[in-house]
Amino acid sequence: DSDRMLIRVDQGKGRKDRHVMLSPSLLELLRDYWREARPAGWLFPGRGRIDPISTRQFNRAFGVACDFAEIRKKVSPHTLRHSFATHLLESGTDIRVIQVLLGHAKLETTTIYTKVATKTIRDVTSPLDLLLRREAGSG
Repeated sequence: DSDRMLIRVDQGKGRKDRHVMLSPSLLELLRDYWREARPAGWLFPGRGRIDPISTRQFNRAFGVACDFAEIRKKVSPHTLRHSFATHLLESGTDIRVIQVLLGHAKLETTTIYTKVATKTIRDVTSPLDLLLRREAGSG
C-alpha cells in the first residue's frame, strides 16, 4: 500500500497477518522489480504463477542471495526478523511498537530481542549516575 506506506504480511510467522512500514527505498526497489518482472497477480509468484512464493522457494532464494552477498555466517530468514527487531530497538523504537510489527500477542515474546540489544543497555544512564550528577551540580 504505497499510499499509506505499509506492507501487508499475509500469514507470516505464527500464521498471523500484520502490517509493517514500507521504506521509500524499498518501494523504489519493488517498483524496479515490478517493471522488470511484470508479475501477474502476486508480486512474488510461486511456481504455478497462481499461488504466492512458497516457504521452500523463499528459503532457496534467501540462500542464493546470501551466497551472492558472500555472507559466510549461518543465517536464516528468521535472522532477518531478529535483526530487524534488534535494529529498531537499538535505534530507540518503543518495544510495544516492535511487538505490533512482529505480530507478538505477548510483550514477553518481544522482550527476547532485548537480550541481544547490548547497545541499548550500554547507552542507558543509571539512575545512580543521574542522582550523583544532580547532587554534584547543586553542591
